Amino acid sequence: MTLPLFFFYLFSAIVIASAIMVISSRNPVHSVLFLILAFVNAAGIFMLAGAEFLALILIVVYVGAVAVLFLFVVMMLDVDFGELRRGMLQYAPIGIVVGLILLLELLLVAGSAWLVPEAAGSGALPISGDVDNIRAIGRVLYTRYIYLFQACGLVLLVAMIGAIVLTLRHKPNVKRQDVAAQVARTKATGVEIVKVESGKGL
Repeated sequence: MTLPLFFFYLFSAIVIASAIMVISSRNPVHSVLFLILAFVNAAGIFMLAGAEFLALILIVVYVGAVAVLFLFVVMMLDVDFGELRRGMLQYAPIGIVVGLILLLELLLVAGSAWLVPEAAGSGALPISGDVDNIRAIGRVLYTRYIYLFQACGLVLLVAMIGAIVLTLRHKPNVKRQDVAAQVARTKATGVEIVKVESGKGL
């Protein structure tokens, strides 16, 4: 067994074990930590495959931003996960249907290599050997798939705004600054002159 093959099996085993622990851990903080471990080992598999750009993106974007953000949100918010799990059984049929559809799609993708072997390289683009991985991905992404790339950015922007709107809760007992009301203040509404009799003041 060669050294790259040994590391491939090592990284793959850790990724599978971490993915199982993500969905089986009762503590959400432990789930996020196992998710970070899965991302790091998946980046190692990408490095072995020669896709160093995808490996760095996986580390920088997912581990450095998304997973750490999840971890801080889970640790800072006092969420009662026992209360959230009480209504999970009513969504179980929908989850099973979605899971079966995803499993069928994965089986179709995995089985297409054996059913139609010539379809594996039909969608590939000719890339010259003198161009490194990052430049090749950049040329394809910003030429052939530029509109899809921009559409993905818009979808992520809408999702971010929607998440902010859904999670923004105004509490009635919290005082907030109203800039328009402050600017529109006049002397009559902003100043109250009170005549205090002698000997009855503070």
